[in-house]
Amino acid sequence: MTSSLVTSRRALIGGALALASCGPQPAGPSNLTGVTLRGATYRGNADGFFKEAGVADTPYRLPLAQFASGTLIAEAINARAIDIGGMSEIPPIFIANTPGNLVKIIAVLKGDVNNQVVLVPKASTLAKIGDLKGKRVGYVRATTSHYILLRLLDEAGLTWRDITPVALSPQDGMAAFQQGSLDAWVIYGVIVEQARAAGARVLTTALGRLSGNYVVAASADALKDPGKRAAIEDYLRRYSKVLAWANADDDRYAALLAKTTGVPATAYLQEFKERSTRSRLEPVTEEAIASEQGVADLFFKAGVIPAKVDVRPLWDRSFTSVLKT
Repeated sequence: MTSSLVTSRRALIGGALALASCGPQPAGPSNLTGVTLRGATYRGNADGFFKEAGVADTPYRLPLAQFASGTLIAEAINARAIDIGGMSEIPPIFIANTPGNLVKIIAVLKGDVNNQVVLVPKASTLAKIGDLKGKRVGYVRATTSHYILLRLLDEAGLTWRDITPVALSPQDGMAAFQQGSLDAWVIYGVIVEQARAAGARVLTTALGRLSGNYVVAASADALKDPGKRAAIEDYLRRYSKVLAWANADDDRYAALLAKTTGVPATAYLQEFKERSTRSRLEPVTEEAIASEQGVADLFFKAGVIPAKVDVRPLWDRSFTSVLKT
């Protein structure tokens, strides 16, 4: 969680530093054999498939730690346990005001938003978001699920106090939903297809509500280290190739995901069929920064975070040329 209000002076300095980072950066060493870039991934995430995509021959060591959420990855960066990892645009907001925050967003991973939904049981009579008033609604705290729920309530003229929100992990949420303990469930990923296969109905999706901006974040310490910085540039190029490889053959990728996660390939294929866009890495833009600022402002308005957050100092635009190649 955030801890103190960012003063206008700190915001000005942070903005100046962010703009300064857009300029030319010193070249890293050509020999990276002694460099270790500590990465993070989720089970089944594309950044864990360098080998399968044929780009695992990095000239540096790339150990990968597996995490359960983007929030944990952000916390691991701040704990100096990892150098780079992916998450949604939400977790950095919750630690932005933490003294000594090391999380820097260096790239935007454009992704699907149709797999982020509000589910209701098959026999539910709920027909619109306004019908959630007085209902038990499951969500995952400090994630896109949390933001979508706030956004939908705001659209319907409702507040957090108009529902009974129940914060659950995706796995616990599935159990509660299947047991009938939730009237609705805001959830994401292939677990949506699993729930639908068991009879759940989609009340609405995040299309038009969620930006689709997932991000790649790196440690400020790693960005200052010439060797690790050069490795990060190489990593981003390879990650882009992994995404292109994954996008080239849905059947092949679904089969790999099924083998990795134990979820049937048919669930992934259905998710792919309905996706809003294919995943791709893009440079940081003003639009992406503005999007995250809007998310942060909504969290503050709803009282989820104790102080207003200026997100601009979180972003580093110095990898633009790498991501445009």
